Amino acid sequence: MNRHRYRKKNGDNFRWTNPRRDLVNIFTKEEHLSADEAYMKVKQKNPEIGVATVYRNLDFLTERGILNRFRFGDVKARYELRDLEKENHHHHLICESCGKIINYSEFVQREKKLINAMEKELSEKHGFQINSHQLHFYGICKDCRDK
Repeated sequence: MNRHRYRKKNGDNFRWTNPRRDLVNIFTKEEHLSADEAYMKVKQKNPEIGVATVYRNLDFLTERGILNRFRFGDVKARYELRDLEKENHHHHLICESCGKIINYSEFVQREKKLINAMEKELSEKHGFQINSHQLHFYGICKDCRDK
């Protein structure tokens, strides 16, 4: 049994089980995987693992802020690992033709100022507590345009 623990800032402790460790290891190498894609990769390492275990642990790791969950317009949620050491805020460009997802962070500082002002105004106007946001741009990537 693994006794390694992760401590989040709010004091939430949990054990690093093998499925959790396997999922985090997968997301250190790849990003924007769906739950099914993550399951297939974990299953290569641990053939006995069940799909429900993977889904349950993706939810668990997302709730604890270790993974980010995104919906890019398709039916499947996609996940990526958060960098807990630093703020790795970025946004996405999504190709509507091939589904490629490109991370970008070039304008995040400028966007942050604008979005913080928008969040404040929307919160005040509608009495709504905003916890997070996602910004995605949809279009056609260079590879698809060149075809």
